[in-house]
Amino acid sequence: MELYEICFSPTGGTKKAADILAKELAQDIRPVDLTDYSTDFSSISLEENAAAVIAVPSYGGRVPEIAVKRLSQIKGNGAKAVLVCIYGNRAYEDTLVELEDTAKQAGFQVIAAVAAIAEHSIVRQIASGRPDAKDEEKLRDFARQIREKFASGNDSKPEIPGNRPYKKSGGTGMVPKPDKDCVKCGLCAKKCPVQAIDKNDSKKVDSKACISCMRCVSVCPHSARKVNGVMLAAAGAMLKKACSQRKECELYI
Repeated sequence: MELYEICFSPTGGTKKAADILAKELAQDIRPVDLTDYSTDFSSISLEENAAAVIAVPSYGGRVPEIAVKRLSQIKGNGAKAVLVCIYGNRAYEDTLVELEDTAKQAGFQVIAAVAAIAEHSIVRQIASGRPDAKDEEKLRDFARQIREKFASGNDSKPEIPGNRPYKKSGGTGMVPKPDKDCVKCGLCAKKCPVQAIDKNDSKKVDSKACISCMRCVSVCPHSARKVNGVMLAAAGAMLKKACSQRKECELYI
């Protein structure tokens, strides 16, 4: 079976979970990176007998707007889809149901979904090290259930939780900025999913375009991009109580 791994993963946590599922489902995996602004997503067209793992992070309980836009351009053509929503141990709210609607509109047939946990992309101590060995075991077992569903020809639709209309989306307002260690190598600008960083001067950031995905922080070879320390501490204090108990993968098939 030809399997597409369609993933929006600025800091790597979403892709880590998607990889676990994809590698258990198939050997022939075709990656589609939704963070790559240079890709012509409208040129990607799946065969009906293909399948896809479609993975996104939850940003404030919603799918990142840019991921919705890019996924919508892909032609699913009836291919079966496994949806993956990754969140930082707080809540994923309407992310999965919005991803379901987007995938269906792109022509995919949703047959399974999972909400899993990965290290919080901003407050890194929240869910640190996840997905861990316990998560991996659950995801591998879930992949085996999905394989069995593929093999049986069962096309039943899973009951995915969420609200329509979706909750109102909102940004964090945390825009990473360069510090004195920045050498203007330009890697952050090259990797920014929304081109919020000036390619000619990486110290210039379009705060309105930035989606606080923290890609620039994670890829900087000099650890020279950071968010405001006071805001980060406030976010950590706010999330500490909401994220104090370990949440587990939620599976829908």
